[in-house]
Amino acid sequence: MQVDTTMMQDSASLIEELESAIAAGTPDKRLNALTRITDLFIAGTGHHSQGVIDLFDDVLSALIATIEVNARAQLSRRLARCTDSPPKVLRSLAFDDSVAVAGPVLTNSSQLTDKDLIDNVNTKSQGHIEAITQRQSLSEPVTDALIERGNDRVVRLVVKNAGARISHKGFGKLVGKAANDEGLARYIGARRDIPRDFFLKLLETASAKVRAKLIASNPTLADAVRETVSGIAADISVDVRNSSRDHAKARARIKRLRRTGQFSEADLHAFANAQDFERVAIAFAALGDFPIELVERALLDKSPDLILILGKAAQCCRATVRSMLLMKSAGRCMSAMDLDETLIHFERLKVKTARSALEFYRLRLGVDDNSNAPSKLALAWYAEAIHATL
Repeated sequence: MQVDTTMMQDSASLIEELESAIAAGTPDKRLNALTRITDLFIAGTGHHSQGVIDLFDDVLSALIATIEVNARAQLSRRLARCTDSPPKVLRSLAFDDSVAVAGPVLTNSSQLTDKDLIDNVNTKSQGHIEAITQRQSLSEPVTDALIERGNDRVVRLVVKNAGARISHKGFGKLVGKAANDEGLARYIGARRDIPRDFFLKLLETASAKVRAKLIASNPTLADAVRETVSGIAADISVDVRNSSRDHAKARARIKRLRRTGQFSEADLHAFANAQDFERVAIAFAALGDFPIELVERALLDKSPDLILILGKAAQCCRATVRSMLLMKSAGRCMSAMDLDETLIHFERLKVKTARSALEFYRLRLGVDDNSNAPSKLALAWYAEAIHATL
C-alpha cells in the first residue's frame, strides 16, 4: 500500500510536469517527461495495482500523442517485455505506422492477444507482419493470418519459427505455395510437426520439379529419369511411413480391430469423417486388400477417380466414398454439384469392372520379390492406368 501511495504522489507531480511539457511544446521537455514517467513505471513493474496502471495508461497516452517517432520507439523498447504495461499505450504502440515503434512490442509483448495480432496482420504493413513472425510462440489462428497475408519472406519466417503452431489449413496453403519455391519446400519438409499426408504431397511436387529439370537437361534420358526419380520418391515415402508414430498407432489399432472381428466399413467411414488420414489409409487398404502406396495416392490425388475405383472394388457404400472425397488431405474443394455428379459415376460403376481393372494392372505390373505389393517404380503407371477406366 505504501508503494502505491508513494507512486501516486510521484505520479501527481509528474502529471504537472507533463502538462507543462506539452504546453511548452519543446521536444526536449517532452522526452524528459517521457523518460521520467517510464522510469517510474518500470521501477515498480510487477507490483502495480490496477489503479496505478490505469493512471500511467492515461498519462502516457496523453504524452505519446505529442512525441516524435524516435521517442515512441524508445518507449516501445522499454515497455515491450514488461508483463503489466499500460494496455492502451501498448496497443497504440503496436499499431503505430512506424515499424521501429511497433516492432519491439509486436515481437516481445506477452500482453497482446491473438485478436490484437490478427488485427495487426490484416491492417498494417509487411514490416509489422514480419515483426510478429519473430515472436517466441504463435498460435494456429495467428499463423493462418500470417500465411494468408504475408509475403514470401514472411511465409518463410513463419515456417522457420519452431514455436509457430501451424494448422491443417495452414499446411495446405504452405504446400501449395511450395510448388514453385524449392527453398520453402525444404523448410516445410524440415518441420517435425508436418502431417505425413502433406509431406507426401510436398515430396510428390518436389519430385516432379526434379524430373522436369533433369529431362530438360537431357531429353534422351527422359524414361530413365522418370524411373529413377519415381524410385527415389517411393523409397522416401516408405521410410517416412515406417518412421511415423501416427501411422504405427493407426496400424496397431486397426490390426487389433481386425483380430477381434470388430473391423468394418463403418470404421473407415468414421475415420474419414474425422479427417484421420493415417487410419483412413490403413483401413481402406485393409478393407479392399490394396497396396498402401496406391491408397495413399488415391487419398492425396485431386482427381476423385482413384477413390471411386478403389471404393467400388472394396464394395464401399456411397456415404463412405463421399466422406473420403470430402477429406481435406487432397484439397479437392468439391462443390455440392460436382460431388453429386461424381457420386452418380460411382453408383454406375460396377464392382466387377473395378476389380477387373485392378487385377489386370496388378498382373501386368507384377510384384516385388520380397512383398506382395506392386513394384514401387510401377505404382505411378498403375494409378494412371486405373484413371483411364472411368
